[in-house]
Amino acid sequence: MISKFKLFQVSVFAIVFASLLVACSTPPTRGTGYRSNSSGAAPSTYSSSIASFSAVSWQALPGWQEDDLTQAWPAWLKSCDALRRRSSEVNWRQVCAQATSLSGRDEQAIRRYFENYFQAYEIRNNSGSETGLVTGYYEPVMNGSLMRSSVYSVPLYAYPNAWKKMKPNPSPTRADLIASGILKGSEIAWVQDPVAAAFMQIQGSGKIRLEDGRVMRLGFAGTNDQPFKSFAQWLLDHKEITRSEATMQGISQWARRNPDRVNEMLNANPRFVFFKELPGNMEADLGPNGALGVPLTAERSIAIDLQAMPLGAPVFLATTKPLSTQPLQKLVMAQDTGKAIVGGVRADYYWGSGEAAGEMAGRMKQNGKMWLLLPR
Repeated sequence: MISKFKLFQVSVFAIVFASLLVACSTPPTRGTGYRSNSSGAAPSTYSSSIASFSAVSWQALPGWQEDDLTQAWPAWLKSCDALRRRSSEVNWRQVCAQATSLSGRDEQAIRRYFENYFQAYEIRNNSGSETGLVTGYYEPVMNGSLMRSSVYSVPLYAYPNAWKKMKPNPSPTRADLIASGILKGSEIAWVQDPVAAAFMQIQGSGKIRLEDGRVMRLGFAGTNDQPFKSFAQWLLDHKEITRSEATMQGISQWARRNPDRVNEMLNANPRFVFFKELPGNMEADLGPNGALGVPLTAERSIAIDLQAMPLGAPVFLATTKPLSTQPLQKLVMAQDTGKAIVGGVRADYYWGSGEAAGEMAGRMKQNGKMWLLLPR
């Protein structure tokens, strides 16, 4: 969740992990919060309980003319696939019907399509601020095995069979759950690194490259209903790392230096995430399914607060890349959500799969602006 004009120094990645908890690991629980304040096909304002929206011209969107919209088009078509099924609003169905006649390679036609059929609205928080927090998330990819071995000894678990009929109340913490033995037999795969496995739990999904070359995609299957607490914050509180080291990369380095204390660190977070194997979507360019129910697109999908805007909508994002002043100004699609994504001007930017995406996501904590695009 991510756009910012002012580059923030990466710090408490309690924040990273609170925000990384977002999209994939939490199903949507709230309905769309925006509503019209006036009548007509393209009202000048909207509002919600957490944000306000003011109509602006396309010239007000920094970088709109420079963005290669052919790269955003496949993500928009995925949104349309879901909007046709889920939305009862005629306007969404009409703009999606118009999209079917366009060539995805004709950038100017795509630009005219959005400018003709959509109105751009600047989003402001209820405080009046036009800027907000933009963070990043990604899909981890790890080597692993279906069988335990001396190399792959860290289990990832399916939802325990014993809990399918009745979950204990209160649910055990991570430490108590692992010690209880109830997870025995629920192993879905084995990986090498316990910290990387914990990061996959925070993301809520990931891919496992098996020894025979096959790829297993895992998705969110449930939790132990414990609150999330950042082990990055635990390391900071115990003065084990500095704020500049409170990133995924810094935490991994600490773990390599302190292998005997890794479980102590991980148990600082009582929350535990279970996985299930997902079929299909193994093409390299397809991400995990977000809350909209369609595969996320690297650098073109975001997670948003459903109290502010509708799932599936196009959003123009203006921020900077991590640890730089280089602009990141793109048309993206609101295809995901999560408990840590709270606010009108608030986004979690999906970087894609694998190590390079993780490097970017782990350092992203930017200031940014957002514009919601709604059908006229």
